[in-house]
Amino acid sequence: MKKICWPLRRLRMTLGVAFALAASATASAMSSDMAATAALVLEPQTMNHSADPCTDFFEYANGKWLASNPVPADRSRYTAYDEVSERNLAALKALVTEARTAAADGAQAGRAAALVGAYYRSGMDEVRIEAAGATPLAGELARIAGLKRRADLPALLGHFHASGIAPLFGFGVDQDAKNTVRYIAQLGQGGLGLPDRDYYLNQDEKTRTIRAQYQAHVARMLTLLGQTPTAAQQDAVIVLALETRLARASLSKVALRDPQASYHLVDLAGLQKIAPQVDWRRYFASVGLPAPEQFNVGQPLFFAEAAKMMAGVPLAHWRTYLRWQLVSAAASDLSSPFVDADFAFKGRILAGTLELQPRWKRVLTTIDGAVGEALGELYVEKYFGPEAKVEALDMVANIKLAMRQTIGELAWMTPATKAEALKKLDTVVVKIGYPDRWRDYSALQIDEQSYFGNSLRAAQFEFRRNLAKLGGPIDRGEWGMTPPTVNAYYNATMNEMVFPAGILQPPLFHVKADAAANYGNTGATIGHELTHAFDDEGRQFDAAGNLKSWWSPADETAFLARVKVIETQYDDIVPIDGVHINGKLTAGENIADLGGLKIALKALMLAQKARPQPAEIDGLSIQQRFFVAYAQSFRANIRPEKLRLQLATNPHSPEKYRVLAPLANMPEFAAAFACPAERSPLRPANQRVDIW
Repeated sequence: MKKICWPLRRLRMTLGVAFALAASATASAMSSDMAATAALVLEPQTMNHSADPCTDFFEYANGKWLASNPVPADRSRYTAYDEVSERNLAALKALVTEARTAAADGAQAGRAAALVGAYYRSGMDEVRIEAAGATPLAGELARIAGLKRRADLPALLGHFHASGIAPLFGFGVDQDAKNTVRYIAQLGQGGLGLPDRDYYLNQDEKTRTIRAQYQAHVARMLTLLGQTPTAAQQDAVIVLALETRLARASLSKVALRDPQASYHLVDLAGLQKIAPQVDWRRYFASVGLPAPEQFNVGQPLFFAEAAKMMAGVPLAHWRTYLRWQLVSAAASDLSSPFVDADFAFKGRILAGTLELQPRWKRVLTTIDGAVGEALGELYVEKYFGPEAKVEALDMVANIKLAMRQTIGELAWMTPATKAEALKKLDTVVVKIGYPDRWRDYSALQIDEQSYFGNSLRAAQFEFRRNLAKLGGPIDRGEWGMTPPTVNAYYNATMNEMVFPAGILQPPLFHVKADAAANYGNTGATIGHELTHAFDDEGRQFDAAGNLKSWWSPADETAFLARVKVIETQYDDIVPIDGVHINGKLTAGENIADLGGLKIALKALMLAQKARPQPAEIDGLSIQQRFFVAYAQSFRANIRPEKLRLQLATNPHSPEKYRVLAPLANMPEFAAAFACPAERSPLRPANQRVDIW
């Protein structure tokens, strides 16, 4: 079931050569064992050695892999991270199958295994799920049908929010961005069924077509709830009109990147003034809270409009909208007609995916989202050893040292601001592998006979766990990703970077791999997340995670001028059919890509002094191996529909340009491959940018 999103969660996620330098005597004596361990991360067999690294480095580093790894039918893209995710899914399947068998045999199992095993059994019970059809939604549909008085709408919204379904807006508890030692209630815009507000507002032919397909999809889903086709089509028009009105009141994704624009601290009277048509006390009573003393209302103009809609839109239209929101959120946990209809739009139309994933993969993904720390506990116990954590921490230490040196060398930053930057750097917390304390799921009931019920109860459990933070101390041991996740993130209000166990494995990382490969791949990821602390969003938060300026006006001006260069560079890139990268939307990730790569290279040189690596492996110098490993970390094939979706909604640039665009600003790359001026990928000196 679709999970509710807290409105202000600031997690910044990742996702012999003709041109080689001359070999040294050390290289010629290198053992085949060293080459084999190097290939655990850097894979020379996937390169296209006939391509010129100076003119097409992405093809040079990845050409054979790109040619031999088309996007699988059940995916919209296929990347190095997806390779690892597929292996993780297979490993998790073995774990839950073992837990499922133990539960079926009545064998004694640990709490996590019993929980996960029962959940998996419920999800794999196709006979029961197919027989149930829409029946699992009967109780919630009856609640919606019972909405007869406008005064009851806030309480009904609160009920759904407390169940992990987020019609109209989002609500949760998170750190106060300007006083991070406390939690406060957070309200944020939401309620849309399409990926972004611009899907409702843009008038180009492609977007109009998607809107028409979306309207047909809404109608199809409503017919599965028992409505006649005619009534469902009429109601789909109502849903689209209501959501379009919400979209017009919503901030764009670019505007949402400004943390100041989404911070408006008010008390209950202030909230009532923003949205006077809503009985907020009834809403909060419904979610299970007394009215909090203070709130962050992320987008006041949105809530003003939403309140007018709650007062003026006919109740019949609200019942229609809520039925749609319910079935859209629940579809993946229901019988195959719902699953297939949901996939036909979200998977095939929006992302270009050809086939639905096998059931076991979908169930595991649901379990990871619902009770991921229970699943992660099993995963870590079997698959994650202490050696990976030790090696990763060593890399982090070198990368933080490299960042310290970089800050000290900045010509454009004054000493006072440098001192604040170093203070922030020194307080960055690093989490690797898995939490120190596993989440306690003892209050969560999992029933082998109710897959949808399990997802609903898990969402309610998570909502209650989140609300319980209000008034309590900050939980600095909390993780925003589960251990099997193949990703990483930086959290600005915690001033922490987090690397789950799932990302610390080949072809992204290996404890025995060549350092150049590890630093080019996972090292650049660590540098990327660290740079997020100082990108155009992260730099607005101080060492304690507070949204508070620590920049002199002159330094801020110098920084923003450099950011503008980055934005312009990416604005000029056209990945598909006249669709440009949005330089403002992707600025933070692009800054982190460039900064992370430069810092990781500097850290590699520090590591090389302490623990020298062979000068050459497979005909590649240390610097060349570093850059090839970086490019291989972003190898990707992607369907056109998914690429369009990414360009419209994702703050990350497409993978190919996460490689080529940073390298065009790095003389170190051109030097590593001895690129002559006429074939150099470098931008002219007056067009390059260097921030961190």
